[in-house]
Amino acid sequence: MCLPAGAAERDLQLPVWNATYQVRDFAQFVRDVTAHDAQGRTLPIRSLDKTTWRISGAAAGACAEYDTALDLPGPFGAQYNEHHAFLNWAMVLMYPVGQRGLPVNVALENLPAEWSVCSGFIECMGVCRTGVDAPNYDTLVDSPAEIGNFKFATFDQGGARYNVAIDADPADYNLESIVATLRRIVATETAWMNDRPFDHYTFIYHFPRGPAGGGMEHAYSTAIDASSERLKRNPNAIAGVTAHEFFHLWNVKRIRPQSLEPIDYTKEQYTTALWFSEGVTSTVGDYMLLRAGLTDERAFLARLADAIQELQSRPAHKTMSAEESSLNTWFDKYPAYRLPERSINYYNKGEILGVLLDLAMLEASNGRASLRELFQYMNREYAQKGRYFPDSDGVRQAAEAVSGGRFADFFARYVAGTDEIPYDDFFRSVGLRLELRTVSSPDAGFTTTRNFSDPPVISAITPGGAAAQAGLALGDIIVSVNDQQPQGDRLFTGNRPGDTVKMKITRRGATREVHLKLGERQTSDYRFVEVSGITPQQRARRDVWLGRASATASATPATGAPAP
Repeated sequence: MCLPAGAAERDLQLPVWNATYQVRDFAQFVRDVTAHDAQGRTLPIRSLDKTTWRISGAAAGACAEYDTALDLPGPFGAQYNEHHAFLNWAMVLMYPVGQRGLPVNVALENLPAEWSVCSGFIECMGVCRTGVDAPNYDTLVDSPAEIGNFKFATFDQGGARYNVAIDADPADYNLESIVATLRRIVATETAWMNDRPFDHYTFIYHFPRGPAGGGMEHAYSTAIDASSERLKRNPNAIAGVTAHEFFHLWNVKRIRPQSLEPIDYTKEQYTTALWFSEGVTSTVGDYMLLRAGLTDERAFLARLADAIQELQSRPAHKTMSAEESSLNTWFDKYPAYRLPERSINYYNKGEILGVLLDLAMLEASNGRASLRELFQYMNREYAQKGRYFPDSDGVRQAAEAVSGGRFADFFARYVAGTDEIPYDDFFRSVGLRLELRTVSSPDAGFTTTRNFSDPPVISAITPGGAAAQAGLALGDIIVSVNDQQPQGDRLFTGNRPGDTVKMKITRRGATREVHLKLGERQTSDYRFVEVSGITPQQRARRDVWLGRASATASATPATGAPAP
């Protein structure tokens, strides 16, 4: 890393976190930091703290060199091996303290002859082997790079160029099918927002043979992982995460809460708005799949019912609000925090709140304004004007501005508060109600939690239950169930009480096989059913809600609505 002439003492820093809301201390992988001047003479360099180094004698400029070990796979990691390199730059590159605004050039040297480079900055067309230029450090680290012998495709849609880089065995996926899915998603979302703030956008996919999952949004690109096994079982498996990550192009990357600015890579940045920035992005992602024809009403409602069941089954929903869950996201890496009695998930409750807010806005505006109008309004008033919205208050103000309703009570009770949600009061307007049934479910005698795409970890065990009898222990990592990699938190879908399952677990680095006989427990099961005597008005409102008809809201605040 070479710096221009300047102060005699220069401080260099490596982020402790980036994008994922977890302190991960990337400097843990750095070693052998040295410095020299333009003539190659050694300059003094010393550590100031765990992530900062100070060079002395740098008035005429200086270069620092260091080694780093990169072997964290997935969209949140950085990995370099004989197969490929995937680089989230904040995990790799230091910045000069106080000078993140300097232009940056990254040179890539000694690439294998068959390797290419793809990032949000480069339309590489499968043959690019250049470095990466960025106007500043923040822009650079918001555009990861895939480097290797990947499969590359490109397509044009609505005046923009889309690049697709896939690192996987070609036998494990269908490129034409993926491109067709992407076309439908990007066309639907840009039309829904009536906006396209880019000329080109890049999708980077990894489909490894092993545990994988998750996605990470960036300003002009996204990186997404899915296991090849899951993709083979369901070729449409990546549609949901793709719709979610692509919508982040607006929500969080451009429609951004004030509490996340300015970016500070050295410590936690607390925000109460992740229920909106992440959770309501999930709401819109599901809406987009429905509007793009990649799912249907029945599957959409089933997924929404599952989300409600997930929230209601966590005792912590009575004590933790959506805003508090957002603030506490920095605890997400700890298994004990993720227990149902300890916390709720802002993705989960935020997704539900997005639907409820949408229905409430439609009701307040008599079908004229919906979540779509809210996002278009926030895009105009904040993103396109270079402003940041004031967290939950900004969302409330936008909802009131476009619908003419009053939402202080909604936000006080369900966003900042922990009141039980009267679901039927919201869904009655679209002719639906929630039906709660008690069903018999298999019981393994343990609770698992997971951190992003990591395998599930046993975080609680029922005394005397099946897991205890099988010798399972807290901290055991579940590698497979009946030779299938775990997908999500439901490990025993398809099994019944009394079934014996084969599990492969890892404990302290050693892997072993366990046979466990499932017990039985009674659980709640939610599903949507139509209200009796549904009216034409309720059916019409449902058509608007699900995108079969359009809400036509005014572009200006409704009469009497408070302006942000």
